Amino acid sequence: MIKTKPQTLIDDNKYCPGCGHGVINRLVAEVLEELGVADQTIGAVAVGCACLMIDTFGIDWIQAQHGRAAAVAAAIKRCRPDRTVLTYQGDGDALAIGFSETMYAAIRNENITVIFVNNTNFGMTGGQMAPTTLPGQKTTTSPHGRDCAVTGNPLKAIDMLKTLDIAYAARGAVTTAAEIAKTKRYIRNAFEAQLNGEGYSFVEVLSPCPTNWGMTPLAAKERVATTIQEYYPVGEFVKRGEKQHD
Repeated sequence: MIKTKPQTLIDDNKYCPGCGHGVINRLVAEVLEELGVADQTIGAVAVGCACLMIDTFGIDWIQAQHGRAAAVAAAIKRCRPDRTVLTYQGDGDALAIGFSETMYAAIRNENITVIFVNNTNFGMTGGQMAPTTLPGQKTTTSPHGRDCAVTGNPLKAIDMLKTLDIAYAARGAVTTAAEIAKTKRYIRNAFEAQLNGEGYSFVEVLSPCPTNWGMTPLAAKERVATTIQEYYPVGEFVKRGEKQHD
């Protein structure tokens, strides 16, 4: 069983009110326990809100340099192929600083599972513009709104990943009970792909960030369900066992 340290409830809850990370953490924990691999799982994190998992999410962790979690996870899996290996990363970490590591792990079809949390900004470090920031979205580094004529369009990681020979790619959300159930199924499929030796699996999860968005938790959740899901549709994009290319 994944165990947490004996801390008070207020100490355990390190995420901002209304943040989606807590729900996503629970889904990953439930899947690992249901698959019976919790005690043999190693996680790689780098910098950002993901680091808060180390104190409460009871698996072995290795902390990488900013953006390098996928490279570290690939090394772990090659050294310990008997272990279930995951990365847990935000959009700034995985697609800005760590874009090369994320993509080359996929190009090599490394047998790891990437849990990628998309809240359209750099969450922990002040709410700066990330590769996933939507057109016109205001952040601390785009106070007048993202100008795509200057920055380019938001990065859709799955659109690139589905051109590669990988095992699985899906995008879910944590807005409603129904969406959470779907997201859990995607996470389970991703880990099953790894357990079956099929290769690289990637699950993007759309998550509210009320603090940096300047919204109430309910308003932030509604924004995910409407504005963000319109730009980043949810579903399975690379399905296990299906041939991806001619």
